[in-house]
Amino acid sequence: MERDYDRRTFELSMRAAVASHYNTESSWFPIHTSIGFYNALNQAVMEVEYTGGFGISIDCAFEPGKSVSFFYTEKDKRDSLTMVPGSCFIQRIDQKRMIVSVPDITFPTLLARLAEKHELGMQLGIDETTYDVMESALQRAMDRDGEKWVHLRDTLIGILKPQSRELPPFRFNNLNDSQNEAVNRILRAREVAVVHGPPGTGKTTTLVEAIIETTRREPQVLVCAPSNAAVDWISEQLLNRGINVLRVGNPLRINKPLLECSYEHRYSVHPDYSDLWAIRKLIREIHQSKTTDKHHRLQSLHRRVEELEERIREDIMQEAEVITCTLIGSANPVLSSRHFGTVFIDEASQALEAACWTAILKADRVVFAGDHQQLPPTIKCMEATKGGLDKTLMQKIVEEKPVAVTLLNIQYRMNEQIMNFSSRWFYEGKLIAAPEVAHRTLAPWDAPLVWVDTSRSQFSERVSASQSRLNRNEANLLLNILKSYVRQLFVDSNLVESTTFGIISPYKAQVGILRRMAAKSRTLSTIRNHLSINTVDGFQGQERDIILISMVRDNEQGNIGFLKDLRRMNVAITRARLKLIIVGNCDTLSKTTFYQELIQYFYENGIVTQAEP
Repeated sequence: MERDYDRRTFELSMRAAVASHYNTESSWFPIHTSIGFYNALNQAVMEVEYTGGFGISIDCAFEPGKSVSFFYTEKDKRDSLTMVPGSCFIQRIDQKRMIVSVPDITFPTLLARLAEKHELGMQLGIDETTYDVMESALQRAMDRDGEKWVHLRDTLIGILKPQSRELPPFRFNNLNDSQNEAVNRILRAREVAVVHGPPGTGKTTTLVEAIIETTRREPQVLVCAPSNAAVDWISEQLLNRGINVLRVGNPLRINKPLLECSYEHRYSVHPDYSDLWAIRKLIREIHQSKTTDKHHRLQSLHRRVEELEERIREDIMQEAEVITCTLIGSANPVLSSRHFGTVFIDEASQALEAACWTAILKADRVVFAGDHQQLPPTIKCMEATKGGLDKTLMQKIVEEKPVAVTLLNIQYRMNEQIMNFSSRWFYEGKLIAAPEVAHRTLAPWDAPLVWVDTSRSQFSERVSASQSRLNRNEANLLLNILKSYVRQLFVDSNLVESTTFGIISPYKAQVGILRRMAAKSRTLSTIRNHLSINTVDGFQGQERDIILISMVRDNEQGNIGFLKDLRRMNVAITRARLKLIIVGNCDTLSKTTFYQELIQYFYENGIVTQAEP
């Protein structure tokens, strides 16, 4: 259902862009392309420019690393669309221009020829390979019948209880009691262990320690996560601890600091690579020659190429203590023959179950880490969500196999007044603020919790062109609140220079407006390098000293749409270290029990003020 939805959305977005001669969230039309050239990495690339008369959509979904497809249409018949074969990847994007990698250097020439009689457009691609990998993994997980595999599968989703082995307890001085318990449970687990890490509780620190200890007991460990960003983050932490990490995946989607430990980089610097390159060059030359006896020579050279490729690949693999990749990346051909004692899946609460099986198929046991009370997997099709696609494998295990779960209960991020509501609603009141953060504020006069109620202000929400929600008056109010707060902090210039700020809204359209307004403000220019404005999803895993949240929804019926996803709101309200400011209509929101209790919590523990009409 999700795949079909992706396909329909792809076609509708493309046709909408063409019909209106306008860009959409995931389409640019019309465009101009440059001739091909090679970048510093010797990749064939070209520049693409949006040439339409409108600005770029504020909800633009184009990002570096994402795949794009090109299409063309008759200049006088825009109802006829034709796709150009070949996927490309975004390398860099800046306003109306982007650099994309292309299949080969002739691709831009093909587009230039098409542009002579047609209009060109570009559409965010559908990654059909991902769906194929997940469907294949599900089928193999069902069909595989080895005794060891069946035992693991039935422990994860069947009636078997997780087992553990006897080991003397280990104590890590850099970890607290719950973190030590989590690492020890991982080391003892025979099939599965789960680290449940609420905001600020040191999940990554715990996971890194467990991975390092596992490498001392097993020849090699596989570490996965659903996104490249999450894989890069855990890879960096392991590298910082001196672990030999091999990062497998598309180099375009790997952070630059990690490129040196990427498979492609290590392949290119292997001592045998120059010989391999020379033989491949010789093969090309023989193919182009007119000699009659080349068949036998080519056979011999191809065998030599295969030998060198295998030797290079095996050397690279054998050197690594930890191999890291996305869940889908674990199906990469370079890992096809490898099996692991343990696979660690970080951010497992954001991973589709089918993606998890892709990695689990390569191991004898699995360790999940995440928080099912924070962001769920990204699912576009509501019918698929209703069918249960959003319920993760980690969540099922937490609910059905609690013996495998360790809750990290001490958080090191938030003032306890910011923490307490989330702890009470989502974590049965079990979270404890570490003493060093429990009563920390930016200044003695500063209150950690402020709600600015807009219910008397007659603000109005509206729907953007991309069907996202926005509330321009609320955005303006929020920025004025921030400006006033920054002026207060100017009394002590050190406070301004050392303080970080974040503005969050659940809606992309509101984020777009806030960014545009903030860019025009002289007052906010003084904190521009310390200010981030993004959606809830964009702030996952991050924190700031001061967080302001724009709730957007403002109507008499109490319709809150997207805000009903309480896990997203849990992420939003737990990003703040020292101060949380929420701007929203109490009348609209309080018709939902969660927000009614949240507002009441602010009345009892913080400050609630009324915005001017």
